[in-house]
Amino acid sequence: MTRASNSRPSVVIDKAPKKQKGPASDGSDSDGSEYEHLLDPNQFDPIDGELVHELDTFRPRGSRDTASFDDDDRSNKGDETRHGEDSPYPEVRAAVRNYDEEDLPCNTVRAWTIGMSLIFLGASMNTLFSLRFPSISLGALIAQIIAWPIGHAWARFMPSRQFTTLGLKWSLNPGPFNIKEHAIIVVMASVSFSVAYATDIILAQMVFYKQDFGILFQLLLTISTQSLGYGIAGMMRKFLVYPAAMIWPGNLVSVTLMNAMYEKPMPPDPTIVGGSMPRYRWFSLVTLGSFLYYFIPGYLAQFLSSFAFVTWMAPDNPVINQLFGQTTGLSLLPVTFDWTQISGFIGSPMIPPWHAIANTLIGVVVFFVFGAAVVHYSGVWYGPFLPMSDSGTYDNTGKPYDVSRILTPEFRLDEEAYKKYSPLFLSTTFALSYGMQFAAITALVVYTYLHHGKTIWRQYRNSTTEKPDVHMRLMMKYKEAPTWWYMSLFVIMLALAFVTILAWPTNLTWWAFLLAVFISFGFALPIGIIQAVTNNQIGLNVLTEFVYGYIQPGRPLALMLFKTFGYITCSQALTFVSDLKFGHYMKIPPRTMFMAQVVATTFSCFIQIMTLNYALKTIPEVCTPTQPEHFTCPGGKVFFAASVIWGLIGPARMFSPGQIYSGLFLFFILGAIVPVLIWMAIKRWPKSPARFLIAPLIFGGSGAIPPATPLNYLSWGIVGFVFQYLIRHRHFKWWSRLNFLTSSGLDLGLALATLVIFFAFTLHSIEAPKWWGNDIVESTMDTKGTAIMKIVPEGQTFGPAEW
Repeated sequence: MTRASNSRPSVVIDKAPKKQKGPASDGSDSDGSEYEHLLDPNQFDPIDGELVHELDTFRPRGSRDTASFDDDDRSNKGDETRHGEDSPYPEVRAAVRNYDEEDLPCNTVRAWTIGMSLIFLGASMNTLFSLRFPSISLGALIAQIIAWPIGHAWARFMPSRQFTTLGLKWSLNPGPFNIKEHAIIVVMASVSFSVAYATDIILAQMVFYKQDFGILFQLLLTISTQSLGYGIAGMMRKFLVYPAAMIWPGNLVSVTLMNAMYEKPMPPDPTIVGGSMPRYRWFSLVTLGSFLYYFIPGYLAQFLSSFAFVTWMAPDNPVINQLFGQTTGLSLLPVTFDWTQISGFIGSPMIPPWHAIANTLIGVVVFFVFGAAVVHYSGVWYGPFLPMSDSGTYDNTGKPYDVSRILTPEFRLDEEAYKKYSPLFLSTTFALSYGMQFAAITALVVYTYLHHGKTIWRQYRNSTTEKPDVHMRLMMKYKEAPTWWYMSLFVIMLALAFVTILAWPTNLTWWAFLLAVFISFGFALPIGIIQAVTNNQIGLNVLTEFVYGYIQPGRPLALMLFKTFGYITCSQALTFVSDLKFGHYMKIPPRTMFMAQVVATTFSCFIQIMTLNYALKTIPEVCTPTQPEHFTCPGGKVFFAASVIWGLIGPARMFSPGQIYSGLFLFFILGAIVPVLIWMAIKRWPKSPARFLIAPLIFGGSGAIPPATPLNYLSWGIVGFVFQYLIRHRHFKWWSRLNFLTSSGLDLGLALATLVIFFAFTLHSIEAPKWWGNDIVESTMDTKGTAIMKIVPEGQTFGPAEW
């Protein structure tokens, strides 16, 4: 599970890539309108005749005159269904082939070798980059794009000789690289590239609490939290995978792109920039350009990364630094020349549709720019004594909160020491982020009921009564992965989890652990139904923090464990179910899917723990605010702060009536009201821009703040507007041909350059050149984290007299 959410509710508008379309006849946006339908089906009725018409225009159904790389070796099995029976759901008909080429091998040495190699690359790089500010990551799309040339090169150059091992025949080269092998590789990347949530627990323990239980604890914790959800996924297949009504819209995008890669290549189009060359040559050139360019803002001229030129003119003015600063300020002039700042934390702005970007920007501007400024300068929550925007926790002298002063030797809260020391204070944007979390929860529930209630109920009833569709019948010829496989894995992971929490002094009781698992299991089906129909997932992180924070306060490590087992187990289960549906659509044998998912998940856990420990031991000053190469552990810092707020001190002392941040509970009401107002506006003015407003995204889209800053979101939004609105509308042929390859090339080049800088310079303590362009970045109050309006005199405090 990705760590970007940390303690944020998962309000997901899927940002997966789409199929690259054939040449458009003109620059009309209507040619690509299926993009919005697939990426955000919430705006439209899923059973929409217009949608299927547009998608059928996008790719003719069943057409095989699109000579694929593998055409020479493909049989005509399944021809009887290609032009006959199909899914009852138009969006599925438009994206998923209604036949199966069952002669294509997928459980091959080639697929496993490429998949495991990419796991090692992706899991290690993402773990390393997660410690960096801004954090960057490689997604499954990168693996999908890289695997294509590697697989075809393997098919061309590797010998085809057959071997026999233990009675099993296998070959290094079973023939042309095919779509099913490619799908297996993508599934392996999907479950392994995201950094395990448990690594944030380890970071908080080792770096901030100075508590190290050793490598065995880390491995058991990571493996059990990542894999416990498999048992739930296996039991949910009958309800969330097999029924045709459980669509999983995000998978339609991935399936469409996968199919596009094996259809007829686009002919050259010299009328657009880059159109006269093969698309993979364009991808290679963009990757090379991104790689070379990043050495400028990332090492040689770092002022280009955070181009806060206003703060350079007044480096010691706290108000100027609070308003225009890009590290701890509001970034009122969001200028950057660094792809890291643009895509860090949030992902590439060249993938989600413009209306999704716009909704996110509304939340950022309204609440984290204007709202934060009003709250901060009005003195609410003692803003003048605190930073405007960061992920730290502070005491009533304005200094970082010293948790060691209120911890017992057993790592529990010492209430007497707490009363003598200080209440806990947060920066303005950090406090507002919790209000946004609260609003996102109620907004998603109300929004889902108003916009999708009837559809969810209709498709749930269909799922219990409808007969197997063509895709289910095509899958029936493969041996199913038995339920006892999943249940056995569940029992093993449950046992490992018990050992993890009881063999070490975690302060998590056995019954609390079982409660966390029960919460995950109980919510998996209803949340899964909502996600399968709407593409939105309701996160359980805030719920689990609330539950444990009230039933057993004063136990920070236990809180982190409870949240992970209660939230991530459910989230991982639904991730596995989503991948199973992807395999269902791609006609991957279920037993091969099971092995690919389990092996990839387990292998990635070892890679991530090894990488994390290596980084913590070898990177100088790692996880400190002054780390030269910005390995400041932003995610771990937020996770630690959440453990202090919800676990050590507890929500009763933070948010209950009479406490400093009790007003944030009003966001629960706000989150419930806004979707109703939007729904009423749409009913009253159905053609108005209100139809594009998505309340859960307005509140939850900015969930990475902190550690992300308004700079990250505002620059992301500007680039998104350019590519996803202007270029897409005015130069659609370029957008449809090269937009997503350009995005992937920028990401990959950035990652490779960051890796080179790390190994060539950081590990050898080679500092960046000393000159104005690098020195100015570190000279402002914004960068130093000292942009505070009022400094508390020595011996005095601010805030309430009693707490």
